Amino acid sequence: MSLSKKKLDKKLEKKWLFRSVLFLTFIATHFHLTAQTLKGKIVDESNIALRGAYVIHLASEHHAHTNHLGLFELPGIKDGDVIQVTHVGFETVVMEIQEVKQELLIQMKEAIIDLSEITVNPGIDPLNLVSKIDIGISPVKTSQEVLRKVPGLFIGQHAGGGKAEQIFLRGFDIDHGTDVNITVDGLPVNMVSHAHGQGYADLHWLIPEAIENIDFGKGPYNANKGNFATAGYVNFQTKKRLDKSQISFEGGSFGAFRTVGLFKLLDEENSDAYIASEYSITDGPFEASQRFSRINVMGKYNARLNNGGTLSLLASHFESNWNASGQIPLRAVRSGQISRFGALDDTEGGVTGRNNVALTYTKPINNNTYLRNNVYFSQYDFELYSNFTFFLEDPVNGDQIRQVENRNIFGAESELSYETDLGGNDLELQVAVGFRNDNNQDVELSHTVNRDSTLELLSLGDIQERNIYSYINADLELGRLTINPGLRFDYFQFNYEDKLKPAFDPQTNNEFAVSPKINFIYNVNENFQAYLKSGIGFHSNDTRVVINEEADEILPLAFGSDLGATWKPAPRLVINAALWYLFLEQEFVYVGDAGIVEPSGETKRLGTDLGVRYQLNKWLYADGDFTFSRARALPDNEFIPLAPRITATGGLSVNKNNFSGALKFRYLQDRPANEDNSVVAEGYTVFDANANYRLGGVTLGVQIENLFDVDWIETQFDTESRIRQANGTLEEEAVSEIHFTPGTPFGIRFSVKYQF
Repeated sequence: MSLSKKKLDKKLEKKWLFRSVLFLTFIATHFHLTAQTLKGKIVDESNIALRGAYVIHLASEHHAHTNHLGLFELPGIKDGDVIQVTHVGFETVVMEIQEVKQELLIQMKEAIIDLSEITVNPGIDPLNLVSKIDIGISPVKTSQEVLRKVPGLFIGQHAGGGKAEQIFLRGFDIDHGTDVNITVDGLPVNMVSHAHGQGYADLHWLIPEAIENIDFGKGPYNANKGNFATAGYVNFQTKKRLDKSQISFEGGSFGAFRTVGLFKLLDEENSDAYIASEYSITDGPFEASQRFSRINVMGKYNARLNNGGTLSLLASHFESNWNASGQIPLRAVRSGQISRFGALDDTEGGVTGRNNVALTYTKPINNNTYLRNNVYFSQYDFELYSNFTFFLEDPVNGDQIRQVENRNIFGAESELSYETDLGGNDLELQVAVGFRNDNNQDVELSHTVNRDSTLELLSLGDIQERNIYSYINADLELGRLTINPGLRFDYFQFNYEDKLKPAFDPQTNNEFAVSPKINFIYNVNENFQAYLKSGIGFHSNDTRVVINEEADEILPLAFGSDLGATWKPAPRLVINAALWYLFLEQEFVYVGDAGIVEPSGETKRLGTDLGVRYQLNKWLYADGDFTFSRARALPDNEFIPLAPRITATGGLSVNKNNFSGALKFRYLQDRPANEDNSVVAEGYTVFDANANYRLGGVTLGVQIENLFDVDWIETQFDTESRIRQANGTLEEEAVSEIHFTPGTPFGIRFSVKYQF
């Protein structure tokens, strides 16, 4: 090849390279000018940020979700493109983007839930979708209904509304909260090392009408949920503001009366405040008047700050007292000594109260990053008189016990949330640190008689329990697949001072737990989502058990996995189904005569959940939830006493014009009451109904409990006891059999509510 030929080739090569670079530069510049990142904020009609709104680019199906501050970023948008915004309980928004560079403010209008408008998108939790549907269709109206809104969760009361409810979930008789983590606006409800039982969760200080949303999940799969989140968690979110003030009165069977007031104190562009109050009394269906009374007061202030952040302050006061007829033995009813609503010791009962203050401050650092800080304080007192075994231990005075505690809780948590683009995929990270300190003074167990005399002080001491924790959680979207890994670290310090010892001798122990989680969610399309969840959680032992070394495990672990799917086979039909497994290193068992829980051995549970929500037309809804659980104690595969096997709930709800109402049922199958199933706890099916009619600002309502007046047993235990018979003689030998609290008979309440 000649020299001139080589020069010519080099010139042509340089010209080709120059043109290629120029062309690529033009393409990149053109793309940059035409396809950009759309930024925006989504709020409701009161300018309160909406978290979890789903924003989709209709031309490409690229999507984004709003964060805690209602902010989102959606890449690949150019002028003239169309986006769609959806959120459960709000009208769908479809809009054309006029100018991508301009940050959007989208205001969504509330609407009656229409299942046809709901999409099964990557950012939606299937269980919380069900919760939002239920709350929107049939709002919570009573304290007991609060927990019944969680699909598959059953509750039972055995002090007429005084004590925390007995909770059944995923093959657990959770007692009062040992395996479900419950919070309100981030404020913990569960009580560690409680005088009556580990994890005791009294939710009666929460006013139902103040609830805005229920966030819940099943299994140990969430890094931001710690102690007791084994079977699941429930977080109640209270209203940020009131649309209207309201006052209501209701009364009916068994001397029941309840009044509730919610009043706007402040309603400005950037701040809102309200106060809510509740007063409730009832004699109950029992022959010995229950004389139950409850007072609740709650105030909340919310501010939207100039820096784009939010500030929320919650304060509440609760007090309650009651008499109780206790858990009565079957033989006393069958012999005619007492009726189903009678009592062998009508001096049972108690007094409890709680004061809360919680402050939450959320600060945006930029459009992709924000910091949420939560600080809380609770003052709590509790006094309970119970008699489970009657004259088993003391044939003269009886076996009544008194349990007392006075507790202060202080805690804080800071969470940093960060969103970014990782190789064209959305990545969201949360990193948090926090602590909780429980200082529980004069925790007492005494032997008493007639609720007025102390015969013997069985235990008395001060408990201080500290929990320091941190977690990291990530959500990585890889097309249709979302991967959610998480890791949590918990450190516990247990301190106990036994005041019955002659010398000052405080005892201390400590332990830590590492809880990894990994979840996979795959969206086939907007009508079908499959998920696989797995993780490790834990429930802590009582401080007194830890100090006395009565258990092999201080923080027994729970290993769980879920395989499930959410499916919309028709526009107004949503189905959620899951297969699940859970292994516990240590079970907690309720001990009736001491009124506490104690550690047992390893257990395993497996089962299936099925939930269906169907909208027959614009105003008629049907719902149903079915659960099957198989619970066994290892290594011998014995039955776990009182573990539920089959539960079902469902009903019809109407919301048309000025009328709303519902017919609901709940079914609990017979279940083993002891390890070999030789004693059976009787199941039940109960129907409830309600109806409401609105006339302007006035709403008239009626609520019916136990519509068909069936005889049913609410809570029951296989307990050994000795009773004094009708003729005054003491039984010669103790008897072990079912002791129960009867379920409420047919009862009706009428209500009137005025909004202004």
